[in-house]
Amino acid sequence: MDVKIEKLVYGGDGLGHADGATVFVPFVLPEEVVRVREVERRKKFVRGQVEEVVNASAERTSPPCRHFGVCGGCHYQHMPYEAQLRYKAEILRENLRRIGRVQWEGRIESVGSAPLGYRNRAQWHIRGGATGYLQAGTNVLCAVDECPILSPRLAETLGHVRELVREKRLPPTVTEIEAFADAADEKVLLNVSLSHFHGQEKVIAKALREGIEGAESVLLHEASRGVMELDGPGYLTYEAGGFRYRVGHMSFFQVNRFLIEEMVRRVVGEEKGALALDLFAGVGLFTLPLAKRFERIISVESNPATVRDLRANVKENDVDCGAVQEGVEKFLASWKDTPDLVVVDPPRAGVAAQAIEKLRRVGPARIVYLSCDPSTLARDLTLLSQTNGTGAGYEMQSVELLDVFPQTYHIEALVRLARRE
Repeated sequence: MDVKIEKLVYGGDGLGHADGATVFVPFVLPEEVVRVREVERRKKFVRGQVEEVVNASAERTSPPCRHFGVCGGCHYQHMPYEAQLRYKAEILRENLRRIGRVQWEGRIESVGSAPLGYRNRAQWHIRGGATGYLQAGTNVLCAVDECPILSPRLAETLGHVRELVREKRLPPTVTEIEAFADAADEKVLLNVSLSHFHGQEKVIAKALREGIEGAESVLLHEASRGVMELDGPGYLTYEAGGFRYRVGHMSFFQVNRFLIEEMVRRVVGEEKGALALDLFAGVGLFTLPLAKRFERIISVESNPATVRDLRANVKENDVDCGAVQEGVEKFLASWKDTPDLVVVDPPRAGVAAQAIEKLRRVGPARIVYLSCDPSTLARDLTLLSQTNGTGAGYEMQSVELLDVFPQTYHIEALVRLARRE
């Protein structure tokens, strides 16, 4: 069937209508007419694949990676980077309206990144002597020999991993390798998943250290027993904004090496005061600079390994901070003081409704919400805007789009809210 694409939607697809059905198809642009092969139909819903671009958009361009369209990692390489930013801002605005009924008529400032070579973290699957990423929506491996969005060190690491696998210097029990590079793009942290160790832990770690330049620390994980073996210090030191962050094998850190300092600058802004809370604090990316601007700061993180890194970073950077290992909802349930500022940086699932209710009861003067999913952001903003019950209600002051993941549909949004007086 031929479909005219009306708009792009969150998830990477274009949306159109044909034969009485709503059609979703990837790798398209608005106003294009594409010939679509149906791959799934449910009542008035069709998911398809492009067989031919009948009328191409003037914005359509050649992708920088020859694996694009098969590899499931990127979704927007067929359009210029400026267009990616524009469409993401439109999708963010529409998600706020459609899901949360949040009518934001103000400007959405887009903060761009270098569109290639930005990733400091990558995960590769290994099967049957091949290394690569999974095809979109499948468990089928797409073997790759290049990945333009990787930092130079990670691009080299991918080449080294492919060579180790091809030369059978790694056993077939190795199923995944995740690599994380430091700010200088020199040292690499490796997380390696295996089905079984078979007593080869030291041999595998040695092969990785010898075969991968800059391998600083290696963590082996045997999936069948949940057993781990560490070879190395267990962390990298990532320098950003004048601070040194210890990032361990099990800790999260922002993946766009070009936007980390700008993200911190925009989250912290000109904020200052007596008390701040940093919820879902991770290793303290925002905690450390906030500690320089507030008389008192409390950081809350539930992951035990990450809390160890957080506390080490507080000590290493000589800042005054209370680091609490606890879930956000449980922490807020017993918290009494009213903060000047709360920073919220949750995972894709967003903030639990009960936690938002407790946050409204605590009633901070200002909230900075950093979101990696516009759908859960829209839901949570609706809850924060409520004025019912005993808690405070909040109104949005600004919305920014931080393009942490160029070439993909992923959207990172930064929203500032103020308590209604």
